[in-house]
Amino acid sequence: MDMKKQIGELYEQLGELQGNLGDLLEENNRLKVENHHLRNHLQLVQDEEDASEDQAQTNQSPKKGNPPGEGYDNLARIYEEGFHICNLQFGSPRRDEDCIFCLELLTKKNGS
Repeated sequence: MDMKKQIGELYEQLGELQGNLGDLLEENNRLKVENHHLRNHLQLVQDEEDASEDQAQTNQSPKKGNPPGEGYDNLARIYEEGFHICNLQFGSPRRDEDCIFCLELLTKKNGS
């Protein structure tokens, strides 16, 4: 009788472990996708910086930082690409839904 009870408990533990493993695999897959998106985004930003540096060198004018508003344009672009720009979840994917904190940041910076 005790062995049956122990086998039942082990079976329950196995079910819990399988559930946990499934959750971990899903999270791992989500993180891989997020990592892939962030790497692509980083590569695009680096390519844009390289292109702007090349253009600045051909114009032979010293670069004096970003013009006003360019940072906000970049934040808007990042938001449109599907990432959070708010301080609560910066850089994490938005999952195709709007974030009121991100939108508040965008509208505040655009002068509203």
